[in-house]
Amino acid sequence: MKFSTILAVLTVAVALATTGCRYDKARGGRHAGDAAGDEAAQPEVSDIDTSVTEDVADVQEGYVSDLLANGKGFDELYPRCNDVNFAPVYFGFDSTVVPAGELGKIDAVAQHLADNANRVVIVEGNCDDRGSNEYNMSLGENRAVIIRNYLVQNGVAADRIQTRSNGEEKPAVEGQGEGVWSKNRRGEFAIFQK
Repeated sequence: MKFSTILAVLTVAVALATTGCRYDKARGGRHAGDAAGDEAAQPEVSDIDTSVTEDVADVQEGYVSDLLANGKGFDELYPRCNDVNFAPVYFGFDSTVVPAGELGKIDAVAQHLADNANRVVIVEGNCDDRGSNEYNMSLGENRAVIIRNYLVQNGVAADRIQTRSNGEEKPAVEGQGEGVWSKNRRGEFAIFQK
């Protein structure tokens, strides 16, 4: 088994293990989902393929090797594009499932990348401030990976996408309450010119 495949499998295993159970500091120690009505019922899309296929793993092998060799992200290698701004993808509480109403936002990014072969994207996963910092970093990464997988399924080459988690460290809105938290549970797109 190739090193990059082992690395990808281990990364997924660690991400799944760290998001299995959550201590919620905002609720006095109860686990996520204990309180009724945490989220209004929303249609969600759960059939996005989150598995690592051989094709994706082969592309990732080159990407992971390059990243390990030079240690740089797209934001360190290329200038950011200021001529486009994509809407954030919002997530439900403690969720990595992309709501059906949010898919069009990812489709717009996929179309832009299809139309501009010399551009790449960093998908940033973000969380509200409930939960531990470690948990939120993992949840943010999982959100970014789900969006990345959807982009790959829609024809974007995997080596044109990087993911990053900000956890709860870069809130879109400061404060407390569902109106604030719902704006901070998001995936964002930063486009760069090669």
